[in-house]
Amino acid sequence: MSDYIDLTGAEQSFGDTEAQREVRSNDREYVFHSWSAQGAINPLPVAKGEGVRFWDYDGTEYLDFSSQLVNLNLGHQHPGLVKAIQDQAGRLATIQPAMANDVRGELAKRIVEHSFEGARSVFFTNGGADAVEYAVRMARHHTGRQKVLARYRSYHGSTSTAITLTGEPRRWANGTLDAGVVHFHGPYPYRSVFYSETPEQETERALAHLRSTIELEGPATIAAIILESVTGTNGILIPTPGYLAGVRALCDEFGILLIADEVMAGFGRTGHWFAFQAFDVKPDLITFAKGVNSGYVPLGGVVISEAVHNTFDQKPFPGGLTYSGHPLGAAAGVATFDIFEEEGILERVRDLGERVVAPRLREIAEKHPAVGEVRGTGLFWAIELVKDRDTREPLIPFNAAGEAAAPFNAVVAACKQAGLWPFAAGNRLQVAPPLIISEADLVRGLDIIDEALSVADTYYEGKI
Repeated sequence: MSDYIDLTGAEQSFGDTEAQREVRSNDREYVFHSWSAQGAINPLPVAKGEGVRFWDYDGTEYLDFSSQLVNLNLGHQHPGLVKAIQDQAGRLATIQPAMANDVRGELAKRIVEHSFEGARSVFFTNGGADAVEYAVRMARHHTGRQKVLARYRSYHGSTSTAITLTGEPRRWANGTLDAGVVHFHGPYPYRSVFYSETPEQETERALAHLRSTIELEGPATIAAIILESVTGTNGILIPTPGYLAGVRALCDEFGILLIADEVMAGFGRTGHWFAFQAFDVKPDLITFAKGVNSGYVPLGGVVISEAVHNTFDQKPFPGGLTYSGHPLGAAAGVATFDIFEEEGILERVRDLGERVVAPRLREIAEKHPAVGEVRGTGLFWAIELVKDRDTREPLIPFNAAGEAAAPFNAVVAACKQAGLWPFAAGNRLQVAPPLIISEADLVRGLDIIDEALSVADTYYEGKI
């Protein structure tokens, strides 16, 4: 039986049923969980994490192929991040944001230097949703306009403006909390709403649709367009050729700011510091969180262009947070930059994505009839499952629940039974392991997915 050290330093063993019972009991009695019917869930009690793995109290090991919520870019318990937090806590555990702090300033400097030409400063938040809130607030004050355009098939957070910007079912029950939000369709060649036959045609038609939306809404009323540089939870949708540059051109033409939401795709997930950097385009504002310090301490922020920064040079910015740029989170962020350089994270992500993941997923797609398409970049990939390749009918209906979702749930269960914790969304298995993953573990995880997809094949109804 394997041993681990709990946070108090006391020795415990996997299989500690009493400890597991207490964790489960306290969770069920006192913790209110997000996005869930409280009586319909049974959260897994987790005892330990290390590297790309975590364990439950029975000693069951899981290969973490979702990086928790695609935030654990440097894995569980990275010694460099843990030490940075410990050292900072021993020196200065916290300080209010109105005072200057060394690690806060150093992290802001590094983020600006690694973002885009013309970036000027960073406003720190506690996470991705409030980064979106503040980026929109900045855009509105800078332009004097109120509307913000966002795409369908997007997720931007669950606070008021962020959830209204979100273009997927989690928005529905929340109503319209920000009346200034307008949605539009982005490119998605596999399920094109524009009836496109090529990626280039998809770009042309998607940009024409966006231009029409801008013109019909009134360019002088629109403060910003926000989009995930690479769409995350809603499908790992890579921009079609020229699309991001086309959006930038429309923004320039109409005096609209471009906000790049890099909360999930940023900090190495695609093999670049920020995903937009692969597409030769510059935003006006960037929202970030998650991978900036792998979620070890809550931290997010907005990278601000010179022009937007200067809007608030002589007039106050109307907003702030008690924990903005918290020293413990910032210290872990500075350490993240050091670790990326020391361990060659960006280079290895590009290498593993191109040399290991891409060819293996192509093989998996050829092998399994239930795989309609694979797509992605770096360590950020989607396997889209279908009932019929010819019609492209999804394995389960859009926003399926209960019995309608059973086929996909069976695939996810097969992954977990084999020791892999997948990133599951809609009718897709999405590949997003920690960026420190070894080639052997990456191959092992893909092997498990390969085997689990045999379950999906049993639900296939099309021609083979």
